[in-house]
Amino acid sequence: MPKWKSSLRFLIRPVEIKAFLSESGRQSRDGDKGGGMSLWRTICLVCVFCAREVVALPAQVFKTLHSFDVTAGARPETGLVQGTDGNFYGTTFTGGANNGGTVFRITAQGTLTTLYNFCAQTGCADGYSPSVLVQATDGNFYGTAELGGAHKDGTVFKMTQAGMLTTLHSFDATDGKYSTGGLVQATDGKFYGTTWFGGAHNYGTVFKMTQAGTLATLHSILLTEGTYQKSGLVQASDGDFYGTAEYGGANNDGTVFKITPAGTLTMLHSFDGTDGYQPFAGLIQATNGNFYGTTYLGGANHAGTVFVITAGGDLTRLYSLCSHSGCSDGTGTYARLVQATDGNLYGTTVDGGANGYGTVFKITAGGKLTTLHSFDGTEGANPFAGLIQATNGDFYGTTYAGGANGYGTVFSLSVGLGPFVQTLPTSGKVGTTVIILGNNLTGSTSVTFNGTAATFKVVSSTEIKATLPKGATTGKVKVKTPSRTLTSNANFRVR
Repeated sequence: MPKWKSSLRFLIRPVEIKAFLSESGRQSRDGDKGGGMSLWRTICLVCVFCAREVVALPAQVFKTLHSFDVTAGARPETGLVQGTDGNFYGTTFTGGANNGGTVFRITAQGTLTTLYNFCAQTGCADGYSPSVLVQATDGNFYGTAELGGAHKDGTVFKMTQAGMLTTLHSFDATDGKYSTGGLVQATDGKFYGTTWFGGAHNYGTVFKMTQAGTLATLHSILLTEGTYQKSGLVQASDGDFYGTAEYGGANNDGTVFKITPAGTLTMLHSFDGTDGYQPFAGLIQATNGNFYGTTYLGGANHAGTVFVITAGGDLTRLYSLCSHSGCSDGTGTYARLVQATDGNLYGTTVDGGANGYGTVFKITAGGKLTTLHSFDGTEGANPFAGLIQATNGDFYGTTYAGGANGYGTVFSLSVGLGPFVQTLPTSGKVGTTVIILGNNLTGSTSVTFNGTAATFKVVSSTEIKATLPKGATTGKVKVKTPSRTLTSNANFRVR
């Protein structure tokens, strides 16, 4: 199949067609950049053919772990999460037994198990087309389904590691519809998320929900604040949540905003095209305290940007994609960045690169970008989702298309980074039970929180449960194993 047809199939999803048609009247009034013309710009953008030139970097190993074949799911667009058992969990947008998408588990070696097939209930009451998962402190996975449910506007669900799914909430448009960005479990134990449409003004909502499924709308978005909240939120060290909106704002090019746990929303930045527009992906807070994100379009070459923004709203464009000859660094970013243990940021582009099927890249905090891998179609194409760095040090991700069957892949990429540990949650009070994820943890003899020893129990080779000790302060968590001392990828924040 020609590259441009593959890209169009990837970009124009059924729900987006439905959304654009149902909202066409409003979009046409909103102007060129935020209305229906945006879809045509997207179509034109992905028709660009890029040169076949790329320089391979030493010490990197790319592997295709699995190619989807519809029966076990198709179109994995939201990425992966590493579970407490050391395996990876993800979702597919379509395919599976009922063609409603799936939840799957895959080992680091590539053995995939389908855990749940959506649309298993009459009328798809359990939802379909699920988003990215989050593993909560109770060990279960939580997520949203973009469509289906009791009112056909999407759902929030809980799923055990064994695959038993419970629908916690069905959206009814008044409290939002089409939740695509997934959930974040905050320091208060509740889940926070966004919806694409619905709410009091039909421009989307920000909501919070208890683990039992009680949902409250925190804020109904106004067009001036930004609309199409597709990317989800991140809770920052100040306790507030930060996010992006695809359209709306002063120039209808999208926004960056923050919102308190009580629902007070503050606009931080309106994009104007030169600094990018259509910030599909959400933000991450880096170790320097600033937030990093990407835009799908705009910038110097109209192919997307990487930017940094302070908590006060001071935004700097770090990099304009497609600045190399032939677009070898890729075009268009649709996924959240990840900061790795080396301090650099890693991400994906959905198109461009040496073969026109997208790339994996690394960018420094100062804006120096390096293309690490260009997809060639056979190993995957169009990485819609971002990367995760697993505790073995390697990166894992998914592609929406390509692979042996054309329905997407799961892949790994090693760039030589070493193993580490990470905590669940990432902050807490003295006495909090903290789950520590890692590899080869059996026989560990010491766990410390910024130097203060903690009591702990080794649950398995990939999990330790520790109690946050009295006197602990904010800092790194260290685990002494029989072979080495592992350090956490981020500071554990003592509240």
